[in-house]
Amino acid sequence: MPWYSVENVADIPSPALLVYPDRVERNIRHMIEIAGGVERLRPHMKTNKLREVVRMHLDQGIVKFKCATIAEAEMAAAAGAPDVLLAYQPVGPNVKRFVHLVETFSGTRFSAVADDEATIRALSAAAVEAGVTVNLFLDLDGGMHRTGIAPGDSAVNLYRLLSTLPGLRAAGLHMYDGHIHDTDLDVRQKAADEAFTHVETMRDALAAAGLAIPRVVVGGTPTFPLHAKRTSVECSPGTSVFWDFSYSTILPDLDFAPAVVLLTRVISKPERNLLCLDLGHKAVASENPHPRVKLFDLEDAKAVGHSEEHLVLETEHAADFPVGSALYGVPWHVCPTVALHNEAIVVRNGRADERWQIVARARTLTI
Repeated sequence: MPWYSVENVADIPSPALLVYPDRVERNIRHMIEIAGGVERLRPHMKTNKLREVVRMHLDQGIVKFKCATIAEAEMAAAAGAPDVLLAYQPVGPNVKRFVHLVETFSGTRFSAVADDEATIRALSAAAVEAGVTVNLFLDLDGGMHRTGIAPGDSAVNLYRLLSTLPGLRAAGLHMYDGHIHDTDLDVRQKAADEAFTHVETMRDALAAAGLAIPRVVVGGTPTFPLHAKRTSVECSPGTSVFWDFSYSTILPDLDFAPAVVLLTRVISKPERNLLCLDLGHKAVASENPHPRVKLFDLEDAKAVGHSEEHLVLETEHAADFPVGSALYGVPWHVCPTVALHNEAIVVRNGRADERWQIVARARTLTI
C-alpha cells in the first residue's frame, strides 16, 4: 500500500483531513537537526492548531512556540507550552484578552509583538490594571510591508517606550520575511540576508542607545535553514511540521515530508471525462490558483470548476474511477486547509484509529 492509503477508509466520511503522526515526528526531528538543537527553535502553531502536535514538539524538547491568534496561544499553553509568542499585534478587545491570557496561564511565559505607540500604551495600561507584566517584541518590517516598523529613530524611540512603560518588559526584536520563497537557493539566501540587515541595523542602534535586546526571532519556513546559520536568533518555521504541495514544489532543497493528506470521493460523473469530487472551497484552501490539491492517482487531472462543496476535474482517466471512489491528495497550502476542518483523522500503520479536534481553528476558546 502507498504510505497515504488507509485500510479502513470505508469508515471515514469525506472530505476529511488525515494526519500521519510518524511523518509529523520525522519533520519535527528534521527541524531540530537544521536548527542544531532545540534551543533556537520557536515553531509556529498556525499550521497545525492541534494540542497533540504541540505535545509532540514538547516530547522532543522544544519549549518555545509562536502563534497568530489568542486561541492558538491558549491552546499551546493548555497543552503545556512554557513559552508562547503571539506574533500578531493585539488591538481593540484583544488587548485585554491577551492580558487575561497572561493572568490565567501563570505557568506560561507569554509575549506579543507591537509596532504602534497607542497599542503599546494600551497594553501597558491593561497590564498595570491586571497586575501582570507583558513581554513585548518590537515588530520590524523586513521588506514584506505587511506589519512592522522600519529601522530608524522612530523605531528606537518605540523600543525605548516599551522598555520603560510600567507593566511591560522588552523582549527583543521580531522580523518575518514571508515574501521570500525563491526556488533558487542563492537568490533566497541573498534576499534573506538583505531582510536581516534591518534586524542588524536596529540591533546596533538599540545597543548604542543602551537598550537590551534579550531575543531576536526571525523568519518562516522558506528562510528557516538560512537564518538557522545565525547563532544569535530564534527561528520560527511553521509549515514544515505538515508540509504541503506548494513548498515541496518551490522549495525542493527542504527535505520535509507531507504529513497531512485530504481524503475525497467521486460524487458524480457528469460527462465521460469529468469527475466531481466532494472537495469544495470548504475543504481545501482556495486562495491560490489551481491546482489547489495534488491528487496522487490523478496527477494529470485539470480543475475546470470549484465551488463551496464541489471540485470538478477533467481527466482522460475518468472511467477508472466510479462514483464513490476514494482519492487522496496533498493540499497546495496546508495552513488554511487545516483551519477548514473540525477534526483530523489520525492514521497509524495504515489504519485510521483516532480523531484529534482542531481546537485552535476557533477564534475564541475560553478567553
